Amino acid sequence: MPFFNTYFGKLVYTFLISMVPIIELRAAVPIAYSSGVNIFVAVAVSVIGNLLPVPFIIIFIKKIFAFIRKIMPKLDSFVTRLEERAEKKSDVVKKYAFWGLFILVAIPLPGTGAWTGALVAAFLEMKLKDAFPAIALGVVCAGIIVAFITCGAGALVS
Repeated sequence: MPFFNTYFGKLVYTFLISMVPIIELRAAVPIAYSSGVNIFVAVAVSVIGNLLPVPFIIIFIKKIFAFIRKIMPKLDSFVTRLEERAEKKSDVVKKYAFWGLFILVAIPLPGTGAWTGALVAAFLEMKLKDAFPAIALGVVCAGIIVAFITCGAGALVS
């Protein structure tokens, strides 16, 4: 794939990876950095890509899940698992609202991140204007943590 070997192609690839559920920017930042993208650029592109799906998830996910159940009943158990996962993660968000959602998104571990935060926000019926800032701040924090892990604190400050 010659396009993805160009610098712009690497940025597009980083952007696309950061939008994928579960791996999100936790994978996009190290992949971009290892392919020669500046760590700050990798984080910035990953943050933007990771945040792009968030409003759509918050606004439409319940309708999408209902649609999936209607036209593909075999996926009902999968959708139910996603809903149960969001329910399990929602306790801290219920208790601490903005900061709970921020923490859920900011810790770059499996089962956390922008997709999970947006899913939890949707099922708690949080408004986009309340949920998005917490998720965005969490994604930025996660990006910084992943950058530190990827290239070490010394490489970032020198």
